[in-house]
Amino acid sequence: MFDLLTLGEILLRLSPPDNERIMRGDVFQKQVGGAELNVASGVAQLGLKTGIISRIPDSTIGIYARNKLQFCGVGDDYLTYDRTKDGRLGIYFYENGAYPRKPGVVYDRLHSSMTRIAMEEFPEEMYCQARCFHTSGITLALGEKCQRAGVEMIKRFKEQGALISFDVNFRGNLWTGAEARTCIEGILPYVDVFFCSEDTARLTFGKEGELKEIMRAFAAEYPLSVIASTQRTVHSPKIHSFASVIYDVRKDCFYEEDGYHNIEVVDRIGSGDAYVAGVLYGLLSEEGGCQKALAYGNASSAMKNTVPGDMPSMTLKELMDVIEDHNHTGYHSEMKR
Repeated sequence: MFDLLTLGEILLRLSPPDNERIMRGDVFQKQVGGAELNVASGVAQLGLKTGIISRIPDSTIGIYARNKLQFCGVGDDYLTYDRTKDGRLGIYFYENGAYPRKPGVVYDRLHSSMTRIAMEEFPEEMYCQARCFHTSGITLALGEKCQRAGVEMIKRFKEQGALISFDVNFRGNLWTGAEARTCIEGILPYVDVFFCSEDTARLTFGKEGELKEIMRAFAAEYPLSVIASTQRTVHSPKIHSFASVIYDVRKDCFYEEDGYHNIEVVDRIGSGDAYVAGVLYGLLSEEGGCQKALAYGNASSAMKNTVPGDMPSMTLKELMDVIEDHNHTGYHSEMKR
């Protein structure tokens, strides 16, 4: 039994070191990431059992990806292998920004092995092996086969009693707002924990009013249990502030805290996924406690910004230390020693 299973594409990330530019530099650092892998990795590092459902090429690049997720404690029980001659791992290139130049991403992920995923590759017993199933709009936007598999897996895990978690994670270079809305509104009746930023709610779903009114509007339309919305303020590519709001629908209660201000950003990629990981850890380990889920989510996202790569790097003790320092207004030691 897994505490969390996620469905998503595993990507190869290539980045020029430090603040070098893609168009100018000669060296790339090789890493692995992907929204749902980042979530599974974060929850695993905090102590729960996680795994990923995905499809990778049967090649040395695929082995590299598998080794990385195993190193992070993510189970590969439901990882399938593309043994065709044109199997490939999706790639993206990322360069850091420095004011006034923004960070940038270039994708090279068309026709990856994940886009040819098929339900028949996975055993029927998989659907009763998870307390929680999570995926995102990125996976649903990867093509017809990914969307069909994602929607069907949501329904099958739901039938077996799993908590269903979904992050809109809208990407304009994968699909239009109208396409996203049509697809996602079709799966929201099955979703328990819903992650959607305020901007996405307005631009993609046409919601109006204050944030809490928007969250209540989603709850009135769909049988959601928990709705979470992040609030990021970008002061510069290197300085961000981060906060969030969680709405417990059954209690009709909103949870908030003072956000993390002036975070020193080393790498922002994956910080939203780290938030999802922190919230899901809180919900799965604290018997549905939204206040602690909020604290875990905010702290996890803030910490992820401070390390390179897509996936977070933290232990539960480190996360609790950050939360304690955040809530403590007195003297703070400047070093852990």
